[in-house]
Amino acid sequence: MRLHVSHITKSYGNKAILSDCSCVFGKPGTYVLMGPNGCGKSTFLRICALLEQQDSGEIAYFDDSSALVKDITLKRRITLVLPRTGVFNTTVFQNVAYGLRIRGLDRPVIKKKIDAALDFVGLAPKAGQHGRTLSSGETQRLGIARALVLEPEVLFLDEPTASIDEENTCIIESIIGSLKKEGRSTIIMTTHDRDQAKRVGDVLLVMKNGRMEGLDLQ
Repeated sequence: MRLHVSHITKSYGNKAILSDCSCVFGKPGTYVLMGPNGCGKSTFLRICALLEQQDSGEIAYFDDSSALVKDITLKRRITLVLPRTGVFNTTVFQNVAYGLRIRGLDRPVIKKKIDAALDFVGLAPKAGQHGRTLSSGETQRLGIARALVLEPEVLFLDEPTASIDEENTCIIESIIGSLKKEGRSTIIMTTHDRDQAKRVGDVLLVMKNGRMEGLDLQ
């Protein structure tokens, strides 16, 4: 699945956030978006994830040469993980189960998928632990597990290692690296850490003043 972003704009009140912003995510891999605070990175991700509407321009997903309808079927093929993961008042296992349950999957299938997702992010031993007792780094990994269990074709990560310790940062970078090797998803993420961008990214995008100003191939 390919994503084409064409000349999108977005303003809040009189403040322009995105200005004629365009990019094509045409090949599998990890795209890393960098730029100063307030330049529009998070807004860009929300719009691409179909969670927010742009003022003008076009967001288009393609299978082969066909543009996909922006309906619930498409939205279930893409997922956004925010910097601060919200945690339900239940166990780690039940937190990850939520998205599968609303899709109506059978219990044995749900358990198999959750066990695999928790193992992938290193949280299998904490499946029965209350979600709100996790550390901030573990909570972020829980958010990633909750996304991965849905098997998204495009995974958006908004500053996935913001405000967490070095150990969990390394684990999350390893998760991203494993996803890239397995080719599970196209990953589009934001970060302020240029060294991290070089470690995990295939393509570096630079945003400034609401525009894509640079493109570096890693």
